[in-house]
Amino acid sequence: MILSTCHCGRASLEVESEPTTVTDCNCSICRRYGVLWSYYAPRQVHIRAEVAAQDTYQWGEEKIAFHRCAHCGCVSHWASLDPARDRMGVNARRMPLELLAKVRVRHLDGARTERYID
Repeated sequence: MILSTCHCGRASLEVESEPTTVTDCNCSICRRYGVLWSYYAPRQVHIRAEVAAQDTYQWGEEKIAFHRCAHCGCVSHWASLDPARDRMGVNARRMPLELLAKVRVRHLDGARTERYID
């Protein structure tokens, strides 16, 4: 299990495996959050935070909810609001640095084309 934790430690997640790639997206929200997304099926992610320790943000067509620690503000993950979608994004920047050092970073043009540009 890989632990992904916020700065204060109140909201953490565990994922079943290390990511092989992470995505750096330049859309209007991801570039502001400064996140690197690793993707998992929701059943592969175990949230270790009380509901009161989490806060969410939705905007636009509200297809996904961004989750963050209600205390320190670190973004933990996004979850689809469509129950049929079997994918979520975990903020890999909260994972151990030595793990991120060996992972390929892919660049997604989420601002314009929704295509990878690497």
